[in-house]
Amino acid sequence: MFDLHQLERAQEIVGAAMPPTPAHGWPLLAQRLGAPVVVKHENHTPIGAFKVRGGLVYLERLKREQPNTPGIISATRGNHGQSLAFAAGRYGLPAMIYVPRGNSVEKNRAMRAFGAELVEHGEDFQAAREEAVRRAGRGLHMVPSFHPDLVLGVATYALELLRKAPDLDVLYVPIGQGSGICGCILVRDLLGLKTEIIGVQSTEAPSYALSFAAGTVVTTETSNTLADGMATRIPDADAVAILRKGASRIVQVTDDEVGAAIRAYWTDTHNLAEGAGAAALAAALQEKKKLGGKRVGLVLSGGNIDFDLFRNWIMPEAVGSQRMAV
Repeated sequence: MFDLHQLERAQEIVGAAMPPTPAHGWPLLAQRLGAPVVVKHENHTPIGAFKVRGGLVYLERLKREQPNTPGIISATRGNHGQSLAFAAGRYGLPAMIYVPRGNSVEKNRAMRAFGAELVEHGEDFQAAREEAVRRAGRGLHMVPSFHPDLVLGVATYALELLRKAPDLDVLYVPIGQGSGICGCILVRDLLGLKTEIIGVQSTEAPSYALSFAAGTVVTTETSNTLADGMATRIPDADAVAILRKGASRIVQVTDDEVGAAIRAYWTDTHNLAEGAGAAALAAALQEKKKLGGKRVGLVLSGGNIDFDLFRNWIMPEAVGSQRMAV
């Protein structure tokens, strides 16, 4: 999909808009997992999620090769749309973003704040995406959820991480539409490393896990996870092919396990993770017995969780646990 020279050029494009994100080892997390751990903090980007990298690289090429583009359109549950809104502002392009009804209030506010025109349509991401494709026929450039330039952009976080920690034995990566984990696989291979890469999906939205097992695209009828960044019903065929070739397996985690991982991130590192952002830790905790003697990498892909969702999903149990401890 790309070579090391193209990847380093993408890193320059991303670097013009933001500094590298930190990759920290956290002693309390290491104690919790029973293994040394490095967390890649993509919750520290200008939009609070890794997707910003893909938007910057995609729109840099679009603006360079199609300078008369009147504007862009896309669909999202939040972080992809924030990425495009942020990048469109830098490159002087109007952005129209479709979201499903009932989407994250705070992610919607953020997209508008970055300058996007927001349209609510349909009951889930797939319905919003289909309507955005129809609307794109009126002249706007449709930005897909998975594209080589998006993968190239987000792969820059993997380049930062794997050059800083080339000795990782295993790396857990959440899967939404697949750009993040595909980027990690491709960068690992370009650098000639042996890091085992493990994908993470929700038990309530397991389309990539099912596709990985079947060897072909498998869709689901619903994606009813609270971790909206992993709420995918229809996988991308190209992403499935890359995962089949380069990932060792896909772990499925429940919403309860994700909630526990969000609490663990807060107590052990004082970082707030959204559902998809905490999924890698949830999977590592599920597989804790397999990690003895291994150096573990976790991608904290984003921290954009609505306060109401955090309060209703995470806080009651956390408060109850504190009372029990006292």
